[in-house]
Amino acid sequence: MPQKKKIDVPSLPAKIGTLYPPPYHTNTRARVKRALGDTAGLTQFGVNMTTLPPGTWSALPHWHEKEDEFVYIVSGHPTLVYGDTEEQLAPGDCAGFKAGEEIGHCLQNRTDSDVIVLEVGSRIAGERAYYPGLDLMADTASDAFYHHLDGTPYADIKRRGPDDD
Repeated sequence: MPQKKKIDVPSLPAKIGTLYPPPYHTNTRARVKRALGDTAGLTQFGVNMTTLPPGTWSALPHWHEKEDEFVYIVSGHPTLVYGDTEEQLAPGDCAGFKAGEEIGHCLQNRTDSDVIVLEVGSRIAGERAYYPGLDLMADTASDAFYHHLDGTPYADIKRRGPDDD
């Protein structure tokens, strides 16, 4: 009998919150991610089903050195923040962010209903992400992961959820 490939998304473990260090963690503490790509055994790109409760952001505005990123809106009406511009998105809308394009982007849920987003991103060793206007950089090659712009690692990196300070 062939192995089943269907992924039962609601049964997957949920990663609630963020690894961002304080004071940068507050707007992403309630987000819920389910790693669809990991469950499927994918290694070249990641796929997440992310739920953004009201008032929650997908991430801080950021850009990637090496990795492309793509989002597809499954449900809800998030605001796409892209540099100094904002666009309202609706179910069926999508957006892509090319590696090396130094313009910060994120989705913000400013509505009173959940937003569900399918996120797809390449996985490239030694990736770095930058957060315009913040003293924050992510480095996948580092054990510390989050650093100040001068290279000093942030201490006490841990997942912080909705009830954590």
